Amino acid sequence: MQNSKLALAIATAMGLLSLNAVASQNTTVGGKTYIDFTSIDQKSDGVKTSNSGIGADVKRFYLAIDHRFNDMWSANLTTDFNYVSNDSETQLYVKKAYVQAAFSDAFKLRAGSADLPWVPYVEHLYGYRWVENTLIDRLKFGTSADWGLHAGGKLGDGMFDYAASVVNGNGYKKPTRSKSVDFEGRIGIHPVDGVTLAAGYYDGKLGNETYGGPSTRDASRWDLTGAYQNDLFNVGAEYFSAKDWGNAVLTANPSDKADGYSLWGSVKPMEKVALFARYDHAKPNKDTAPSLKDTYYNLGVAYQAYKNVDLALVYKHDKVENGSISTSNGTIGGSNDGTYSEIGVFAQVKF
Repeated sequence: MQNSKLALAIATAMGLLSLNAVASQNTTVGGKTYIDFTSIDQKSDGVKTSNSGIGADVKRFYLAIDHRFNDMWSANLTTDFNYVSNDSETQLYVKKAYVQAAFSDAFKLRAGSADLPWVPYVEHLYGYRWVENTLIDRLKFGTSADWGLHAGGKLGDGMFDYAASVVNGNGYKKPTRSKSVDFEGRIGIHPVDGVTLAAGYYDGKLGNETYGGPSTRDASRWDLTGAYQNDLFNVGAEYFSAKDWGNAVLTANPSDKADGYSLWGSVKPMEKVALFARYDHAKPNKDTAPSLKDTYYNLGVAYQAYKNVDLALVYKHDKVENGSISTSNGTIGGSNDGTYSEIGVFAQVKF
């Protein structure tokens, strides 16, 4: 199965690259990949786990086709391939597949699987998604895309922006149907050049409310972010507060709350070189496991080796106390605690 998926990914890539050679001026083909070669040291209750070791990962490989029919109508297809050595899975998904009607800069409507309002927005502010997922994506309190209807635009000569999505709730990997739809929205303001302030909200059943299924409750999440960016440095922060995230099925889990924050910064001491760091802290189960907490940080130095080729030497550390949690780097923790440390070279290549 893994070999067949890998063959399909390679065939898709070759096909899209061939299309690029004959694409009309209205069709563009491109891609982006996140690759790393690192050493991981992961421990659960003081004992090293099987995820530890040295290896290479292709965390993401996006291939995208974008076609513009006219000034109003366009379509996009983006595939998402990844291979992570510590879980031995090769996976290929359709991440985005939508038709867009751009009525104006103030109102664009997409139907299908498309970017959700919050995670991609913060990824853009953070700037180092190729090193690590942003806060709520890393802790699985949100995702980057889903199937449904998506609207957004900019107002006041770009001073304000907004986005709203009505979606299935299970994320782009699980396009399931349910009795209701979920809502995610965001509003942002840019009072001066380089400054972004934004707030977001999510509410819904996360795809769990099905006919004949168990009773459910609403899951919700509030989000805040702020950042300042210029040519020399970037500083920012993200905060979330969630209720019953992952506990929407009444018969399976009691009601719960979570919150957390992320702080990041980077500076460019010279052309093509940047120093960066980030710190996250979260309490993922404030009611059911109030002593459980997660503390994460990374730091590194990045170098633009070539146009659209970024390299970074990075150290990451994640510590989970008084239990375990599921993260984008796998399950971390144990009966008491656990740690995850990773050091190595990370790369982002765009074409």
